[in-house]
Amino acid sequence: MGILEDKSNARVFYKYLSKVYDKINWFNWNEEMRAEALSWLEFGDDPKVIDVGCGTGFGTEGLLEHADDVHGLDQSVHQMEKAFEKFGRHDRVSFYRGDAERLPFRDDTFDVVWSSGSIEYWPNPIEGLRELRRVAKPGGQVLVVGPDYPHNRVLQRVADAIMLFYDEEEADRMFEAAGYETYEHHIQQSTPRSPRAITTVARVPER
Repeated sequence: MGILEDKSNARVFYKYLSKVYDKINWFNWNEEMRAEALSWLEFGDDPKVIDVGCGTGFGTEGLLEHADDVHGLDQSVHQMEKAFEKFGRHDRVSFYRGDAERLPFRDDTFDVVWSSGSIEYWPNPIEGLRELRRVAKPGGQVLVVGPDYPHNRVLQRVADAIMLFYDEEEADRMFEAAGYETYEHHIQQSTPRSPRAITTVARVPER
């Protein structure tokens, strides 16, 4: 387990990162990548959506382009305070402080469940993926963005020490273990020199 997969370490990390997150995030995850990921989702009429691990609200902002009933959840109050500045505490988005592995929502609540840049901090990613599936409606979609495992051996050692990085094969294993039957992976990259993201779009099985 990487050092930032410990939840207390991750909270401390984001306490300080929240001050500059929006200024540096573009190197890993930018508006073009977000728009491409959103294009893989089917929102339908009046969708209810949630951004799990919403942070400062970068993904949330994209979801608001497609839905009016938008919810955001994060464990870091410092990250969420930045989101409050953008959207208000109770205005355009309903915010919750909580844990991705124990979501405070009933089964079959959301049409679309989005989570970008969060899974790498989950101590139990399979349990987190099960939770995303649980709160999604049957036939709905779950989209998860995480860091693609680097090919360089030195970078692999660094990655393993910090947090969860995974390739398509590992993504297959995690999503299947979490109960997903239909999914597809996409590799995204901000610039040729940026770290690669692995974006998975999964369909929630009918119950």
